[in-house]
Amino acid sequence: MHPDWIALDWGTSNVRAWAMDRAGGVLAEASSPRGMATLSPAEFEPAFLDLVSDWTLPDACPVFACGMVGARQGWAEAGYQAVPCAPLSGTPTRVETLSDQLVVRIVPGLSQTRPPDVMRGEETQIAGFLSPNPKFDGTLILPGTHTKWVQISAGEVVSFQTAMTGEIYAALAHHTVLRHSITDGWDDAAFLDAISDGLSRPEALATRAFQIRADNLLNGLDSSTAAARLSGLLVGAELANARPYWLGLPTAIVGAPKLVSHYAAALKAQGVAPLIARGDACTLAGLKAARALWKET
Repeated sequence: MHPDWIALDWGTSNVRAWAMDRAGGVLAEASSPRGMATLSPAEFEPAFLDLVSDWTLPDACPVFACGMVGARQGWAEAGYQAVPCAPLSGTPTRVETLSDQLVVRIVPGLSQTRPPDVMRGEETQIAGFLSPNPKFDGTLILPGTHTKWVQISAGEVVSFQTAMTGEIYAALAHHTVLRHSITDGWDDAAFLDAISDGLSRPEALATRAFQIRADNLLNGLDSSTAAARLSGLLVGAELANARPYWLGLPTAIVGAPKLVSHYAAALKAQGVAPLIARGDACTLAGLKAARALWKET
């Protein structure tokens, strides 16, 4: 199997590569749990070559990469482009590799000065979403460990804000007293009830969170219901803060199916009908766009 070039999405926890043909078709995929957090900068190139060891690479194989591979602790630090701008702006970072077989370029992230914010990897997903939706004006929601709310107008990222909802959930569910009451599982009704509570009274979040533990002790609250309730409280508080991004505006959600379904349910409960797009498909489409834009750089 002989790829013409390689698309690479390297995150904090995982890495995924696509072997691409000249026309933009996918020949093969490879993935690994060797994310940025598990590697030193010097270990990225060997980890990448191991990941694609079953593929026969051409000389000076082009590799277009996005995500935390461009963080300060990544393979090479890629800069940020200040918004407002197109999602793919500036110049990609060329990585100095030990192998002459590779020509690696990392997509720049995006930054915002006031209020201060950054994104890395999501800009590629945004570009991938806009490729078939060039006239979209509204808000893109990219749920994850750090959820992004992105205002799009005329093909540009105008502003954005980040919510650490996923990371806060993980911290509360696994590293506080709530760990005794929460296990994996889900309860749709409990989630939507908690969305309403968190959205209407975000200031009560800390109190409502402890009530989950008390309800488990006193009333035997099911652990799946407890998990959904905590998630709903946090996402509801996030929606309250992000109200200017979704109230009365076209919205779209880009991400993994499970998370997308939760955010879609939360927004539909508020009368919002978002467009839905898969995060991995948008990432690949964005890396194709990056190659078309920067293959001569």
